[in-house]
Amino acid sequence: MDNSPLRVLTVPTFPYADQRPGTNGLRRKVHVFQSRRNYLHNFIQSIFSSIDLRDRQGSTVVVGGDGRFFNQTAIEVIVQMAAANGVGRLIVGHHGLMSTPACSCVIRKFKAIGGIILTASHNPAGPDGDLGIKFNTANGGPANDTVTNKIYQISRTIEEFAICPGLRLDLTTLGKQTFDLENKFKPFIVEIVDAVESYANLMRNIFDFAALKELLSGENHITIRLDAMHGVVGPYVKRILCEELGCPANSAVNCVPMEDFGGQCPDPNLIHAADLVDSMRDGEPDFGAAFDGDGDRNMILGKHGLFVSPSDSVAVIADNIFCIPYFQHRGVRGFARSMPTSAALDRVAKATKIELYETPTGWKFFGNLMDAGRLSLCGEESFGTSGDHIREKDGLWAALAWLSILATRRQSVEDILKYHWLKYGRNYYTRYDYENIDIDAACEMMEDLEIMIADKSFVKRRFAVEDKIYQVEKADNFEYTDPVDSSITRNQGLRINFSDGSRIIYRLSGTSSGGATVRIYLESYEKEHVFQETQVVLSPLATIAIKISQLHHRTGRTGPSVIT
Repeated sequence: MDNSPLRVLTVPTFPYADQRPGTNGLRRKVHVFQSRRNYLHNFIQSIFSSIDLRDRQGSTVVVGGDGRFFNQTAIEVIVQMAAANGVGRLIVGHHGLMSTPACSCVIRKFKAIGGIILTASHNPAGPDGDLGIKFNTANGGPANDTVTNKIYQISRTIEEFAICPGLRLDLTTLGKQTFDLENKFKPFIVEIVDAVESYANLMRNIFDFAALKELLSGENHITIRLDAMHGVVGPYVKRILCEELGCPANSAVNCVPMEDFGGQCPDPNLIHAADLVDSMRDGEPDFGAAFDGDGDRNMILGKHGLFVSPSDSVAVIADNIFCIPYFQHRGVRGFARSMPTSAALDRVAKATKIELYETPTGWKFFGNLMDAGRLSLCGEESFGTSGDHIREKDGLWAALAWLSILATRRQSVEDILKYHWLKYGRNYYTRYDYENIDIDAACEMMEDLEIMIADKSFVKRRFAVEDKIYQVEKADNFEYTDPVDSSITRNQGLRINFSDGSRIIYRLSGTSSGGATVRIYLESYEKEHVFQETQVVLSPLATIAIKISQLHHRTGRTGPSVIT
């Protein structure tokens, strides 16, 4: 056996102009990484080069992914380049797998300088699917704009990268592996860890597992159905819910991670998690939840497939937050939601006299508030909910939060939701997604909309639909000034607020690897009529939103790709 030190090479390369990280890192089709020479290497080197050499040398970095196609190939490259770039220790998930919430947990646990997460979240996977590379910083959360801009600028001028091509890693065996490198005084260490156990231990310190076990497997237990959608969170669901809390094994489905997520889109909504919805509708489960590919998103369902909108979900958790022991001990510092998320959470914040923050879309904004000690619970309408235990959204945490509420109140999901609406009124809410729109047509539409709403005459304009009249009270392009560091984030979505509290929001999504996604958000508040059909209540607003934007005319579409 050759025990000589491994060679470190410096390889010439040339830059690519399209490596600007989006809201959740760099996302491209797999074939882009496969076919463009050194495309992956360039971006990984740009990440390492963005970290000051003094901070990088001897440091700890976490690496994991959602198990999608090409993950293991990418992990091998990351490990070889980390060794060559002076990193002292890598913490890697067993088999290369680590959910995004667990990555955040592990970064914080091992005091790493950051982590590289291989995920494209809820986007399709496989040879024809997507791959994503995301860099999280030492707080465990997504890198802020300053860091991602630095990575991008380096990627535009990169001329070489460092790699140790002879380094071979065994991802199947837990424990430490040590490698000697040329010109390195200390060995390079890779530790393969059980990220599921690290995450499970964190959950034990947040929730009352004894109460949850009684709820799920005691004498008067409820029945649940959890769908991991063949994403990375499957083993976490099995370990925590089935093995530890006593749920029957058949309560959890699609829990084996697959490189193509079983050929499905691992997006926990009513369209892509239709099998779960149907099984809830036709069967006996009292509670259901689905999770996305990397485990950070969640959908909550009640008996007979009752859908809990993410906006309502975070509001209900906020109103029942002391059902969770973690918050009993730590208290509650603040609530926050992304701007497009409904104002249901605002009403809880007002009633409880807890500070409410409205941020742009993107978890990094919540992380900044959490690091400053201002925020305890937050959520986004795009099926993301979490507390300040980590710096990422956390799908399984959200399900355990709901189960904690059920264990305390001993009511059904439906009864809890209806009680909430009767107490606070109801923010009827929906989102229309128009996917794979021609980018030029989408940008032109947004530009024309902004010009229209910026005109002073637009305010006070009236729109009549059927027997309802809506009058514009305010219209703008959302701008956020961070209360922690005073940084300003502009152009976060076009808002039209009406005098009755209704609103329409238009946004271009920043998470797709294909064409543009135009999102229209509709919201209407009702104090008394809280048991109506959502789409019926919001139909007049939808008519106005399409008319104002001329979206169907401009794109040739006759309706949205997905309604949630």
